[in-house]
Amino acid sequence: MDESSTSALWMSRLESLPLSRGDMNTLVMDYLVTEGYKDAAQVFMEEAGVQSPINLESMSDRIKIREAMDQGNIDLVTQMINDFDPELLDMKPTLYFHLQQQKLIELIRSKNIEEALMFAQTELAPHGEDHPEVLAELEKTMSLFAFSDPENCPFGDLLKPSQKHKVAGELNSAVLESQNQQTTTNLHTLLKILHWSQDMLTQQKVSYPKIEDISSGIISNST
Repeated sequence: MDESSTSALWMSRLESLPLSRGDMNTLVMDYLVTEGYKDAAQVFMEEAGVQSPINLESMSDRIKIREAMDQGNIDLVTQMINDFDPELLDMKPTLYFHLQQQKLIELIRSKNIEEALMFAQTELAPHGEDHPEVLAELEKTMSLFAFSDPENCPFGDLLKPSQKHKVAGELNSAVLESQNQQTTTNLHTLLKILHWSQDMLTQQKVSYPKIEDISSGIISNST
């Protein structure tokens, strides 16, 4: 069987798999709830007629924490986390470091260099000594002081919104875990399975329609 026939057969089998609109709606709702998009979940629940797996009001703490993170108010985020669960940050030193790291980043972003240096020396440096696993990240962050224009330096990614969103995601997962809720969306799990499956097929030199770009759905033959 030639490559084009194999590809056509593969796609035919994929298209025949049972996947209902209800299954898709449940997947979307799970994503919205787990990631903390309460308003979107409420609208989707009303428009799609799908039920939320949890009481949407229970998302309030996570939403407030995310909003404070978006504003760069790390002191408020830390206070809210401690009010929610006083032991959470003590139990997750890496998460605590990332919060403190983000505070330093916000100080550098606002050009408060003197305060940023003092904070780095009194708060971040001791944490790095106690937890060697974060030393590489600490050194990378401290390198921002060496540049007059840190946003355009080799470590400028730390000042981009994506870094803040990454920490917000860690916080969201930590709060979910403390509430004994699922911390990873089913969609994320499916994507991990997809990548693993494609890697296994590629290693075995199997010809199949490979999804090259998830966001656009671009598919190409892989051998």
